[in-house]
Formats: sequence, structure tokens, C-alpha cells
Amino acid sequence: MAVPKRKHSKARRDKRRSVVSRLSAPAFSVCDNCNALKVPHRVCGACGYYKGREVIAIKES
Repeated sequence: MAVPKRKHSKARRDKRRSVVSRLSAPAFSVCDNCNALKVPHRVCGACGYYKGREVIAIKES
């Protein structure tokens, strides 16, 4: 059975356990209708369009 020869430091242990190293920035794409930034494969929050057709009617404020 394999046994570690040296103890891993607390810093090395905590780096492995941290979630920050696994997170990445969210991807954005440009809306074809209004050219606003939006999350891919989601309805545009600015105009309510998805794949060239209106899905949600956005109220003008």
C-alpha cells in the first residue's frame, strides 16, 4: 500500500480544495437583433429575442 513520504502543507491542501481555481468567467455572445451582450442559448434580456424571433415582450420604460 502506498504511503506518502512527506506531509502535504496546509497551503497545498487548501489550494486543491479551493473552488476559486475551478471557476471561469461566464461566456457572452452578441444578440443578433440588438447587438447587446447576452448569455449563449438564452433569451436576450434587452430585446426579448431568441434565434431571430420574439419570445418575450419587453416593456418600454
